[in-house]
Amino acid sequence: MKVNTPIWHPCTQMKDHETYPIIKIEKGEGIYLIDDKGKRYIDAVSSWWVNLFGHNNPRLKKAISDQMDKIEHVIFAGITHTPAQILADDLVKLTPEKLTKVFFADIGSAAVESAMKLSYGYRYNTGNPKKNRYIYLDAGYHGETLGALSVCGEELYTELFGDIMMENVRVQGPDCFRCPFEKERTSCNAECFCHMEKAMAEHHEHITAVILEPLLQCAGGFKMYPPVYLKKLVQAAAHYDIHTIFDEIACGFGRTGTMFALEQADVCPDFLCLSKGITSGYLPLSVVMTHDGIYDAFYDEYTTLKAFLHSHSYTGNPLACAAGVETMKIFREDRVVENNGKKFPVMHEYLDKKFSGKPHVGEVRHLGCVSAVELVKDTKTKEKFDWKARTGFQIFRKAIEKGAYLRNLGDVIYFMTPYVITEDEMVKLVDIAYESVYEVL
Repeated sequence: MKVNTPIWHPCTQMKDHETYPIIKIEKGEGIYLIDDKGKRYIDAVSSWWVNLFGHNNPRLKKAISDQMDKIEHVIFAGITHTPAQILADDLVKLTPEKLTKVFFADIGSAAVESAMKLSYGYRYNTGNPKKNRYIYLDAGYHGETLGALSVCGEELYTELFGDIMMENVRVQGPDCFRCPFEKERTSCNAECFCHMEKAMAEHHEHITAVILEPLLQCAGGFKMYPPVYLKKLVQAAAHYDIHTIFDEIACGFGRTGTMFALEQADVCPDFLCLSKGITSGYLPLSVVMTHDGIYDAFYDEYTTLKAFLHSHSYTGNPLACAAGVETMKIFREDRVVENNGKKFPVMHEYLDKKFSGKPHVGEVRHLGCVSAVELVKDTKTKEKFDWKARTGFQIFRKAIEKGAYLRNLGDVIYFMTPYVITEDEMVKLVDIAYESVYEVL
């Protein structure tokens, strides 16, 4: 029977729900989602990678409630408020010294669009408008508004809308599992950077910025690559006068093992986009961080028309900023990054023990608090399963039956849990994943 609901769910073929009823979640508790029948599911994907410190966290609830008693929202044009000021100061202290300015938005895609516009606006305001295109990586993902899609390397999201998007320069990116140079990610010199270097040399006169996800391409299949790639990128971009936009929307705030992935390469971009974990997933918020050189290109008399006229109704929302301030406090007071570095290797080791060398397991890979198991039809050739068979999707549905919301990306099964997961819960989750994989396969 045709699904008859007024809600049209994102990234969902609604016809699937003729077979699989939509799950109605009534509440959350720590790492668990609880449905209307009382069944509990481990939130293995942190509710789309946003939740850091668990559902129903008392500190975050109190921070939002306390702010609600003061003001819930106010226009952010020419008006400021304490939570935004504190959060901006916190972010400036946490990031490289060069990043001195914080531009607030509301969601990750909006941060990416803001960074893209700021980069081109800088070119226009400084007399170089011909630099009006962007370089991006295949398997890269930066959101689904039209501007963000124009720098998305995943055809699944872009193919339908190609005719209405601006044309940018796509570059073959790192793929350490299927490395064409037959190198290892732990010891290579990012030989794959040659593709980016070639694109920069050929197109730099028209390129304002290059955008990528540092070290971890999430929606592109949870590909993980070494820091040396970022070092080469920043050096080459500076040579060709190309801005760097680092999208740490998904991989920031401790996910890669450091507060920000850029730290592992000891580099600083021109723009840093942050969202998702910035409020521990409690309210939508995003920021773009940049430096004085960009800011100064827009700073002038009003009549020059150089101001950055870009806004969102919920820019700098006080409730979201209050959640962000409390999130940063939790990081500091609970030494979260340090403690995660001790805890998450337990999941790494158990995943390796259960999956490595097993049939159809192409690779088990880890980066900080993120792990992924890439399943293949043939482990010797690394041949993929027929995508129409929806192998990963079947595993995802099997895991739901067993009490884990372990959403797949194609035939990659990934683990990006809230940080409050215990070691026992890690073992339980991996066991569910293993059982689900091999009951399907």
